Amino acid sequence: MSRTVQTTTTDLSPQVQAAYRYCEAVTGTQARNFAYGIRLLPHDKRQAMSALYAFSRRIDDIGDGGLGPDAKQSRLAATRDVLDRVRRGGVADDDTDPVAVALADAARRFPLPLEGFDELIDGVLMDVRGETYETWDDLKVYCRCVAGAIGRLSLGVFGTAPGARDVERAPEYADTLGLALQLTNILRDVREDAANGRTYLPADELAKFGCAEGFRTATPPPDADFAGLVHHEVRRARALFTEGYRLLPMLDRRSGACVAAMAGIYRRLLDRIERDPEAVLRGRVSLPGREKAYVAVRGLSGLDTRTISRRTTRRRA
Repeated sequence: MSRTVQTTTTDLSPQVQAAYRYCEAVTGTQARNFAYGIRLLPHDKRQAMSALYAFSRRIDDIGDGGLGPDAKQSRLAATRDVLDRVRRGGVADDDTDPVAVALADAARRFPLPLEGFDELIDGVLMDVRGETYETWDDLKVYCRCVAGAIGRLSLGVFGTAPGARDVERAPEYADTLGLALQLTNILRDVREDAANGRTYLPADELAKFGCAEGFRTATPPPDADFAGLVHHEVRRARALFTEGYRLLPMLDRRSGACVAAMAGIYRRLLDRIERDPEAVLRGRVSLPGREKAYVAVRGLSGLDTRTISRRTTRRRA
């Protein structure tokens, strides 16, 4: 995790700089929470994270688009071909695909586990096939593909701080934090996903809480314990956050602040969902800008990192 090629912005060709600007524009307009977090990173890491996001967004957009299943599978196969070109070093600075150009440069500068994008494509293919999940163990496979893999890719940009303990577990914690974020997304988007014919929450848990009929209206199914279902999933997500947060003391200050800010925004979304479970059926739950700013300041202060470090020390004692 320590290899990084030192390259300043002025060392980059005009084509690569333009490619990064394109990816930063995509990130800023399509992923406000993500863009908010990566503002805390140094410029080179922020560029690389925007490239990761833009390529991930391309994959997600294929899965969420209006094409038929065969066309989506063809587009995903073509995207995997682009990834293979990046992996082989076959993308030139003057390539006509700016996202591929930026990702190729990021892969030269940082030790990115590019196979994470293969996992993301595999996860989106699950969506294309309309897969559902009987148990949490089944859903975890999907979450690791679409979110845990992104956590591990991001760790390739962040690296680990010199002298940090237990760094061999950093990819595991990054993966777990990705699961926490994805489960929060699933709760937040339960109504929107239902409208698109998708159900992610485990079937056995939906049945247990009387919610097997789904969530196509602004009110829960008759006689369902919807609040009980949401609180059950919130507890699971909190446990994942607690485990994933053990990554923070392994990162440098600014990378830790970035992760703490992004994760902190989602934890606060989780708080809102817990207080009013039916809010997710009425519309998308979000945070106001002032609350995001508070989370960013908290991350920069290192408060979350220090708290996790103390807890980890107590566990070892």
